Amino acid sequence: MSASYILIVDDEPDICDLLKEILEDEGYTVGTAENAAAAREARRAQRPDLILLDIWMPDTDGITLLKEWSEGDHLPCPVVMMSGHGTVETAVEATRLGAYDFIEKPLSMSKLLLTVERALEADRLARENQNLRRQQRTVSEPVGRSEVVQRLRAQVLKIAQHDAPVLIFGEPGTGKEVYARFLHIHSLRRIGPFIDVGVGSIARENATLELFGSEQGERIHYGRLEQASGGTLFLDELADMDAEAQSKLAGALENGSFLRIGGKDPVRVNVRLVAATHRDLEQEVAMGRFREDLYYQLNVVPIKLPPLRDHIEDVPDLLNYYVSYFVDQESLTYRHFTLAAQNRLRNYAWPGNIRELKNLVQRLLILGGEEDITQEEVDAAVRGATTSKSHDVGSIPLNLPLREAREQFERTYLMQQFRECEGNVARLADRVGMERTNLYRKLRALGIDPKKALDE
Repeated sequence: MSASYILIVDDEPDICDLLKEILEDEGYTVGTAENAAAAREARRAQRPDLILLDIWMPDTDGITLLKEWSEGDHLPCPVVMMSGHGTVETAVEATRLGAYDFIEKPLSMSKLLLTVERALEADRLARENQNLRRQQRTVSEPVGRSEVVQRLRAQVLKIAQHDAPVLIFGEPGTGKEVYARFLHIHSLRRIGPFIDVGVGSIARENATLELFGSEQGERIHYGRLEQASGGTLFLDELADMDAEAQSKLAGALENGSFLRIGGKDPVRVNVRLVAATHRDLEQEVAMGRFREDLYYQLNVVPIKLPPLRDHIEDVPDLLNYYVSYFVDQESLTYRHFTLAAQNRLRNYAWPGNIRELKNLVQRLLILGGEEDITQEEVDAAVRGATTSKSHDVGSIPLNLPLREAREQFERTYLMQQFRECEGNVARLADRVGMERTNLYRKLRALGIDPKKALDE
C-alpha cells in the first residue's frame, strides 16, 4: 500500500522545504504548492489524503480555498490550517468550513506531526464507519467448514498477497462481496479504503461520472476510482457497466491513468480492482455487450464461487452464524433450530443461495415465538418463500380509491419483476420499458429501496 499523500500549501519556501523534509522522514509522500494557483493544479493532478494550508497567501487566501474545495457540507480530505497572524474569528470560520484543526506559527513540529497523524486516523475511521453503515448487513468473512469453503479461503488468502485484478463469478446470493472484503482485509492494501460500487444501481448516464469524477472550473469531484486510491475498488455486477464506462475503465487499466470528465491532465490509477458478476462474461463478449479487452484485463485471477447446494454441509454453521448475527445487530430474540429443522434445510435446494438462507433466518426470528424453530415452522417458511415469489395481484382490495389501488399494483408488479431480475436495476428498466432515471423516481415514490428490496 502507498504512503499517505500530504499537500503543503504555503508561500514561504523555507517552511515548505522544512515540512516536506520532516514529513518524508516520517514516511509520508509530500507535495508542495507556493500559492493558491499551484495548489489547485496539485489537487487536480492527485487527490491528497491531507492538506496543510496557510491562510495568508499572495493570490488567494486559505479560507477562500476552503470554500472552493468544499463538496456540499464536507471537504474531500482533512485540511489543517496554518497561520502566524490568525484570529479567533479566522479559526472559527475555518472550523465551520470543515477544517480539521488550526495551528499557529511558528510551528511546533511535534504538535504538527501529532495533528497530521490524528487527522489521517480520524479520516480513515470516518470512512470505515460510513462504509460500515452502508454495508451494515455484510459479512466480512466466509462462513463454513466444508472442504469447498476451506479451499476457497486458502485460495483467496494466497491471491490477497498479490496486487493483480480479480474477477469473482457466482450465482446471485453466493457471497461475492463477502469474498471481496475478505480478500481486501488480508491484502497489502488492508489499511487503505475498500470502496464498493454496485454497477447495476448507478444510473447509466451517471456511471462514468461516479467512477472517474469530474472537473468544472476550479471545482474537482473525485470519483470512486480516486476515492479508493491506495486500497481496493470493488465493482459488483460488472456486466451491467455501460459501453462508455467500459471503454474508459479499459483505457485506465491499459495506461495506468485516466481523465476526469472535463479534465485535461491524466490522473494516476493506484487501486486494486476486484469485480464480480453472475453472468457468463465470455458469452457477453461474444454477443458484443462487454468489451473483450476489459474482460481479459480484469480476468487475471478468476475466483468461482459455488452455489450453496454444492456445499450444503455448511447450512448448520450458516444458520447459527446468522441467528447470532441478527441477535447482535438487530436485537432480535434468540431462537434455536432443532436438529430436524436443520436437516430439512440441508435437503432444501436453496435457489437463492446464502442470501436466501440469511433472509429466512431473519424472518423466522422476527415472526416466531418459541425458542425452538421446528421442522414444521421451517416447512411453512420455505413454502411461503416459494409462493411469495409470485404475488397474487388479485388480492388487492377492490374498494380502494383508484390511485391507491394503482400504487399497490405498481409496487407488487415492480417487486415481482425486481426479484426476477435478481435485484438488478438495469435489467429491471429494460424489462419494464422505463428509462433508468424515471424508474428510480418511481421506486422512490412507491417506497422501494433497490438496495434492500430483495430482503423484503
